[in-house]
Amino acid sequence: MSEPTITLWRPVGPEELALIAASGMRAFPPRLPEQPIFYPVLTEEYAVKIARDWNVPASGRGHVLRFAILRRFIDSYDVREAGGRDHLEYWIPSEHLADLNAAIVGPIVLVKTFP
Repeated sequence: MSEPTITLWRPVGPEELALIAASGMRAFPPRLPEQPIFYPVLTEEYAVKIARDWNVPASGRGHVLRFAILRRFIDSYDVREAGGRDHLEYWIPSEHLADLNAAIVGPIVLVKTFP
């Protein structure tokens, strides 16, 4: 019997997508020193908004990724509201990213790209 999972979303720019692709779409890359938190979001709509409205102006492209993670891992973190009731995300400390990657079930899937 498989363990329960939850689907999360991650908006990324082209550089982060290239690093994820290099992992075989199985892991998120380490955070940069100025990025102490990893922010997966709870809805595709919120991920689209970030990818389209922030990543495209910042880097020329924005992408939305979908991934499943073990519920037993993510349940140890609180959902945070980031500027609105529809803007919900987890705040995962960068030093926990290896544990997050180990809790991913299946591949990370590219679902949308914004030029």
